[in-house]
Amino acid sequence: MSTSEASKGLALRMERLHVHYGQREALCDVNLALPVGSTLAIIGPNGSGKTTLVRTILGLAHPSEGRLDVYPGQKDLVLGYVPQARRHDIRFPATVTDLITAAHRRGWPFGKASTEAVQSVLEQVRGMHLADRSIHELSGGELQRAMLARALVRNPHLLVLDEPATGIDAEGSSDLYAILDAYHDSHPRATVVMVTHDLDAARHHASHVLVLQRGQIAFGAPQEVLTEAVLRSVFGHEGHEHAHVHPAGWRGTPPAAGLSPTNPPVT
Repeated sequence: MSTSEASKGLALRMERLHVHYGQREALCDVNLALPVGSTLAIIGPNGSGKTTLVRTILGLAHPSEGRLDVYPGQKDLVLGYVPQARRHDIRFPATVTDLITAAHRRGWPFGKASTEAVQSVLEQVRGMHLADRSIHELSGGELQRAMLARALVRNPHLLVLDEPATGIDAEGSSDLYAILDAYHDSHPRATVVMVTHDLDAARHHASHVLVLQRGQIAFGAPQEVLTEAVLRSVFGHEGHEHAHVHPAGWRGTPPAAGLSPTNPPVT
C-alpha cells in the first residue's frame, strides 16, 4: 500500500463488490468510498445483504468478485464489533467486568491496566452499576450496554454494530446513540458502521447512508438518500412515515467518490 493511497483517508473502499454463499448471490455490485471519521448507516429490508456486508467488512465472509479495503494503509488496525442482540451467548458464567476485561487483555492473567480500562469504558457507557452483575442476569438493554463497552474498550478505529437498538426501549436506544456520538466526538478519526432499521437514527446520527436490496440502491448523505422515491422503491411503502427528510447536519465528512482490498483480522 503506497503512502499516497494511505493518505486518502478512507475507512472503507469497495469496488464492484459481490459476495456469494455457494451458488446464491447475497450481495451484488457495491461501490463506495467512506472517509475516516464517518458514521455509516446501512439500511434495507430483511434479506437485502446488510449482515453479509458486515461479515465481509469483518473478514468473516469474502468477496467472490470485486475488492474491499478496510482502512487501507492503517497499521495495527483495531476493530470493535457488537453483534445482533439475539446472537449474544450468555450461557457461560461471567460478570460484565469479566466480559470486558477478556476483550481488553485477550488472555489471562488480567492486570491493573485492564482494570483501569474496564472502569473507564463502563463510565463511558454509563454502566458502572453493572460491573459485578452476571451477564445472564442482565436485561436486553443492560446486555447491549455491556457488549458496547466490550467493543469500545480497545478504542477501535472501526466500530461495527449490527442492529444495535433492536430489542431495547426508546430510552435505551436514545442513550445508545448518545454514547456512540460521544465516542465519535472524543475519537474523531474513528469510524462507525451500523446496520439499522431505524430511519430516524440514520437521518440524525449518520454522515452517510447505504441502501441495499441485494445490490446497492443508493449511497450518500442522509438528506440525499432518504427520499420518498428511494424508500418507496426499497420498502414498497408510498408515503413511508420516515421518508420526509428534515434538514440536519451530519457527522463526519461528506461523501466522497473513490474506490480499493484488504480484510484485516477482527480484533
